[in-house]
Amino acid sequence: MFRIGVLSDTHGFFDPRIPDYFGECDEIWHAGDIGDEIVILQLNRIAPVVAVYGNIDGSFIRARFPGHQRQLREGLDIWMTHIGGYPGHYDSRVRPAISTDPPGLFIAGHSHILKVIPDKKYGFLHINPGAAGRTGLHKVRTLVRFEIDGGRVGNLDVIELGPRSGA
Repeated sequence: MFRIGVLSDTHGFFDPRIPDYFGECDEIWHAGDIGDEIVILQLNRIAPVVAVYGNIDGSFIRARFPGHQRQLREGLDIWMTHIGGYPGHYDSRVRPAISTDPPGLFIAGHSHILKVIPDKKYGFLHINPGAAGRTGLHKVRTLVRFEIDGGRVGNLDVIELGPRSGA
């Protein structure tokens, strides 16, 4: 069993409660718009970080992280990118690869809209963890945590950190 905590769109803000929710995770995945390297440093104190850069990220973050991560965990093919869209509305940059080589789990950020939905056409789970930062149109800051066991996602939790403007 492998535990992953997923967040996105921190925009340089690190909520001090994140360690409470991700403390048992084997890895933390950040789906872009990190905003400041301090966020990565703080996440690395909890667990190893796998990340992609987002459209607001500067040269330091872009030099350290790719635009896409595709990795296997416990037999599950996971693809993470920042601007990916969602089932039926994938971004043109990912649509061809999704149709020819779909992952088992697709993680995207950018929209600040929390979504956990199956893609029935391609047979995988789509997760957008919403936004964990204070910048954007979202009303509630969110995280997602789940386990992978035998190539399957289970025990998925959606975590609300509170209003966008609060700490």
